[in-house]
Amino acid sequence: MDRSLAVERLLRDVPPHDLPAALRSALSEHFGARAVELLMADYALTELCQVSTLPYTSDPIPVKGTAPGAAFVAQAATFDHDGASVTGYLPVSVRGDRLGILAVTLPEEPEPPVWAELERFAEALAHELFVADRDTDLYIQARRSSRLTLAAEMQWQLLPGRACTRAEFALGGQLEPAYAIYGDCFDWSASAHKLAVTLINGMGEGSEAALLTNLAVNALRNARRAGVALDAQAELADQALYAHYRGAQHVSALLLEFDLATGTADVVDAGSPRLWRLRDGKAEQVHFDEQLPLGTFEDTLYTTQRFQALDGDRFVFVSDGVYDAAGSHGERYGDRELAEAVVATADLPAAHVPGSVLRELTTRRHGEQAEDDAMVVCLDWFGPTPLSGPGPSPALPVGSR
Repeated sequence: MDRSLAVERLLRDVPPHDLPAALRSALSEHFGARAVELLMADYALTELCQVSTLPYTSDPIPVKGTAPGAAFVAQAATFDHDGASVTGYLPVSVRGDRLGILAVTLPEEPEPPVWAELERFAEALAHELFVADRDTDLYIQARRSSRLTLAAEMQWQLLPGRACTRAEFALGGQLEPAYAIYGDCFDWSASAHKLAVTLINGMGEGSEAALLTNLAVNALRNARRAGVALDAQAELADQALYAHYRGAQHVSALLLEFDLATGTADVVDAGSPRLWRLRDGKAEQVHFDEQLPLGTFEDTLYTTQRFQALDGDRFVFVSDGVYDAAGSHGERYGDRELAEAVVATADLPAAHVPGSVLRELTTRRHGEQAEDDAMVVCLDWFGPTPLSGPGPSPALPVGSR
């Protein structure tokens, strides 16, 4: 049997918790590998944690300033030569979502096709890990370099992922403080013709805020999957929240639906998450008519607006935990600093932008604890492809319809 087929079949056939051991055995047999280690990115995306025997993992490896960290950031293989052996650090990613690094040590430098083959195994491993999380806690536990709060556990499990890449767009999102997040959340879903993006900021703190956000996100998903229009999705979620909390708790939300064939986007602005657009090197805020947060009153009616995305546009969404963050002297982060951050990260891929903006925010606070959790989501709009199909309607300027 071809060795590539043998390795990939093994990854599919072993129990989910045995993936690292199976890969280690297979690469030793077929490639003479001396060592094979799986490093999972932690929730803050600042460390790589080795998968080992639970409940313990080895000391995490910093992303910054290390060879495996460089491979993770660049999403390209890096190599470390040590005498007669060589270690390749290969990205473990699935559809743009960066999961970690596969470190493979070989006794000598192989031919380039061998590294290409091993990179394919790392990609196959990423797909298996994505499925494995349904059946084992091993990789979820390995990702945490410290304990998550209950609210953070709820929020991270609610996310669709932290990055997604297609021909028409690239998405990346991050929440901070990663191990103590509570009310902020994002969601996205793409079909052949549409991309839905949802930004959520639930009021309150701790597990109560997480419960509120969970209800909001699932109410919106239920409405979206029922196939109703965007304004009706907001209204159904509003009704679900009001029925439970009777107006005592509410959720600020920004709902968007992009037509992949035309770049037109329908929007319902129901609160505080804000949108910044980077176009031709200039960052500016995109304003919408702000409507009531979801769950404020019974039977609220929502209005859809529309704007046009152009090929090459970048959109950065931020919660109030970012733009209202207080500096060391009590000053607010504000619009000027946000515009500067959006421009400063223009050369980074979408998946890297949220972490970079949030790290700058932490630096500005001089490491002080945040008063609120913070969310940043970045969307790069590349433009339609022939596979996107025809759009339903022409573009309209921002405004009610």
